[in-house]
Amino acid sequence: MTLIKICGITNLTDALNAVDTGADALGFNFYLPSPRYIAPAKAREIIDQLPPNVLKVGVFVNEPSLISIANDAGINALQLHGDESPEYCSKLKGWFVVKTLPVDDKFDPKKWREYQVDAIMLDAKHPNLRGGTGQVIDWTLARSVQDMGAKVVLAGGLSSENVREAITAVSPYAVDACSALESGPGRKDQKKVSAFIQTIRKMDQEI
Repeated sequence: MTLIKICGITNLTDALNAVDTGADALGFNFYLPSPRYIAPAKAREIIDQLPPNVLKVGVFVNEPSLISIANDAGINALQLHGDESPEYCSKLKGWFVVKTLPVDDKFDPKKWREYQVDAIMLDAKHPNLRGGTGQVIDWTLARSVQDMGAKVVLAGGLSSENVREAITAVSPYAVDACSALESGPGRKDQKKVSAFIQTIRKMDQEI
């Protein structure tokens, strides 16, 4: 079964709708420049009302106060979207750690081997943005990483229109969607979220 993460959650309504529709994980963005930024205290108010089986993922970019924020917010997984080194990642013992690697036409599929983490997210490289670009990556590169033994979390412009093709091409451990499911930054379109999740669950039943 492909795990489903809905990222960029900023309010309780979107969080509960995603969970009720079948999301396995929700992402909370603690990167201040992001249009989907959420304060740790506000994230905590949402997280305290979520089922315990849902993975609550904090998204960080080169954050010096990472552990403090993570504890304050009540998350149980760390998604590192910055320039965090393999050495830095290896010190985060006791956390479920996802390291994001930016993908462009110069991406080396072997790079993931430098990181001792629980999963590798592959997302589109952008000169200014750290995720949430809506840009689709080269799925053949993602498949190469998956085939080498990584647990790939596939991101980058995924929606109900292309997620079936993406999963077929990559066979990822998980998929992550954000901007393509929104009516505006940080505001999810419930119809798009439902269509996205239902498409994946239908595929799971077909296998």
